[in-house]
Amino acid sequence: LHARYVLNLLHETRKHLKQLPNINHVSTCYSEEVTVCGDLHGQLDDLFLIFYKNGLPSPSKSYVFNGDFVDRGKQSLEILIVLFTFLLIYPKEVHLNRGNHEDHMVNLRYGFCVGLSAMSRGHGKKILRMFRNVF
Repeated sequence: LHARYVLNLLHETRKHLKQLPNINHVSTCYSEEVTVCGDLHGQLDDLFLIFYKNGLPSPSKSYVFNGDFVDRGKQSLEILIVLFTFLLIYPKEVHLNRGNHEDHMVNLRYGFCVGLSAMSRGHGKKILRMFRNVF
């Protein structure tokens, strides 16, 4: 995606997340499932496998992602784009919890910042600042 679209997605995601309380309660009736997953660590293939086995997020398919979306893997940005997009489309069915890898100091150590700067060229610093705000 062009940096302009990534920044727009980050802006909308931040706006949405600011409206939410610090703690969210996710409940469902006994006949519905909630898929809980975490520690994607930049592995986009893992996210695709989860969606393949469990279905895409939808009004009838809820997900809770328990953080550690980024670092280590090569596709952290892509994972965040997918998760933030689903969060905005299905705000009642997609829940994102922040993990320790959604911290700037951890991002510096484990590679998200470097990968993002290299990928985004001239807009890397601005996009990185927005990610810090969203996290």
